[in-house]
Amino acid sequence: MCGRYALGVRLAYVQHRLQEQGMPVDEAPDDDAVRETYNFAPGNFGAVYRADISEKGHSHATQGADTEHQTRDQENEKDAVSSKANAQGDKVVKYKLQSMKWGLVPFWTKRQPDYGSTMRTINCRDDSLIEDSGMWTTMKRRKRCIVVCQGFYEWLKKGPGGKEKIPHFVRRKDGELMCFAGLWDCVSYEGSDDKLYTYTIITTSSNSYLKFLHDRMPVILDAGSEEMKNWLDPKQKTWSKELQSILKPYEGELECYPVPKEVGKVGNNSPNFIVPVDSKENKSNIANFFANARKDKSDSPKREPVSPKVEIAGDERPTKDAEWSEDNAPKPTPAVKREHSPDIPNTKEESKKQKVDPAPEEPSPQKKKLRSATHNTPMKKSSGSNATAGSQRITSFFKNDVTYEDRKQK
Repeated sequence: MCGRYALGVRLAYVQHRLQEQGMPVDEAPDDDAVRETYNFAPGNFGAVYRADISEKGHSHATQGADTEHQTRDQENEKDAVSSKANAQGDKVVKYKLQSMKWGLVPFWTKRQPDYGSTMRTINCRDDSLIEDSGMWTTMKRRKRCIVVCQGFYEWLKKGPGGKEKIPHFVRRKDGELMCFAGLWDCVSYEGSDDKLYTYTIITTSSNSYLKFLHDRMPVILDAGSEEMKNWLDPKQKTWSKELQSILKPYEGELECYPVPKEVGKVGNNSPNFIVPVDSKENKSNIANFFANARKDKSDSPKREPVSPKVEIAGDERPTKDAEWSEDNAPKPTPAVKREHSPDIPNTKEESKKQKVDPAPEEPSPQKKKLRSATHNTPMKKSSGSNATAGSQRITSFFKNDVTYEDRKQK
């Protein structure tokens, strides 16, 4: 079946594409007459392509004899005019794009049907047209049309009882517009002179490609093909085996893929509804990420490596590129330095000082409390102290420590 499809393009674009494929459009409404949506539901007004003929078809069996004869006389008169025009070489058959409501209402209907009744006529089974009887008899003889769209939706049932439904979008693999075989009619309700044009989409058995999704699919015709020309030819007024043979599963190449579940709610509309769910996830796929990275790397010109610049607040000296030494390093921030062992000088200045100034015979009171910063050997105990070697608290060590700047001032 076909219960939802996509028509997210303007009517002007539809007209342009049909004409490019050998389907003349002699008349077309404004873009506003057809709803442009990626979630086209029954009851909306869609784009229908048909021969420009009178809305009066053959009479229905329930009509009176007078009305039936009157209708046939009018058609015979029109056929005589058409034959005369053909003899004169005039162009008789014209084709038009028309805005019609999805959900066929037969012309003999007196009152507007409810929504449930309209939903029963959004599709017409191909096998219901074999016998030359039934409600579709009038339409199939003269009122054949093409319904234009981008593709249709179908729901794949999964899980126990088929409770989980995953929407899939089906479109032509070449990306062209999709043309469904359809029937149309025109009705005027009792007490109103307004004309309402409606249509239905003909369905058939699914082809092997879509069997997994559903057992029914719309009848799809190729634009400009002989089958489409025969289907739209208004001169074929008798239902024949040739016309019936057109209603078969599509033999061309199609694409089918899952789409966002939001399409399931009537009223939602987004271009993402016809975009595969997998393609959006693959944008963040790690394989695609590295593939794009390699492509960018190969396409970009090679550059010489540049050393990074280091900036520190308050440092006015710029660093140098492609060169590194202590002279261009950022200025160090002031910090407290622990005094090193007297027997291991830290700087050249300390070393000179130790060579010039002889060390005192007795250690100063301050140095009696210090431990070596580089050795684990405790320093000698002062004669006037009761503390044992290595028993001083670590906090006392830092308390009596002096900074590097204080030593320089001494």
